[in-house]
Amino acid sequence: MRILVNGVTYRVQVAGEGPPLLLLHGFTGSGDTWAPLLPALAAQYRTVAPDLLGHGETDAPTDPGRYRMERCVEDLLGLLDALGIRRSHVLGYSMGGRVALHLALAAPERVRSLVLVGASPGIADAAERAARIKQDEELAAFIEREGVAAFVQRWEQLPLFATQQRLPESVRAAIRAQRLRQRPEGLANSLRGMGAGAQEPLVERLGQVSMPCLLMAGELDEKYRRLVGEMAARMPRAETAIVAGAGHAVHVEQPQAFVEQVLAFLHRHNGPEHGPAPAPLPAAAGFQGDSQKDSQEER
Repeated sequence: MRILVNGVTYRVQVAGEGPPLLLLHGFTGSGDTWAPLLPALAAQYRTVAPDLLGHGETDAPTDPGRYRMERCVEDLLGLLDALGIRRSHVLGYSMGGRVALHLALAAPERVRSLVLVGASPGIADAAERAARIKQDEELAAFIEREGVAAFVQRWEQLPLFATQQRLPESVRAAIRAQRLRQRPEGLANSLRGMGAGAQEPLVERLGQVSMPCLLMAGELDEKYRRLVGEMAARMPRAETAIVAGAGHAVHVEQPQAFVEQVLAFLHRHNGPEHGPAPAPLPAAAGFQGDSQKDSQEER
């Protein structure tokens, strides 16, 4: 469906019935990212999977300022209002995890629980943050100058993709196809407006995250595995999950373990209305998106 909010038209995919679960994808992804997981998630939840600003089929404004985190949070609250959802579980991966964390701090009364996968609270050091803004501007300019295909070729060579080489070719091809469908202005302005350097760092505010939170990372994702421990030490109601055999994109590389961890956490914080656990996901599910990072850092 299409929903107009704050002057921007969002594409949103809604499936299932039950307590709401907002799903936020990573950089270069879309709501389609979650399609292989929906048989399990939508069996127990009303899943809401928007294409974030500049991604998929959602509008891609030309003003980088429109992509600022606070504007994205306003948009997500507008989407929930349009769907009649007062309070939702929120699951965010990578860039979507940073958006989810901003949402939880800006409107805690709207977030029932929080799942952050391969996500960071931003960059606390001012010099590192400035360097990251410069790096993201250079990448944004490359996308605008050379186009999406050249960017995807460059993006797929990043070191954190090594763990995905074990995936079936059909899965890797689906990820590549989704990236190639992105628009240069959307990706470039997403980097400028809500990159890890551009966003307000939230490290000192983690103690204010009042709802239950599951922090998840892949065993092979060294940077974000470390961040899970650092963030959990600051968050009053955090639980952690390190998924064996997975790199940064846990939901792509170990989908069954991912679903089991997420549903178990949500069940603990959702009450007795849950039904039985869903059947296992099919082997080699055809994932359609992820967002790996260079320099061990998310966009």
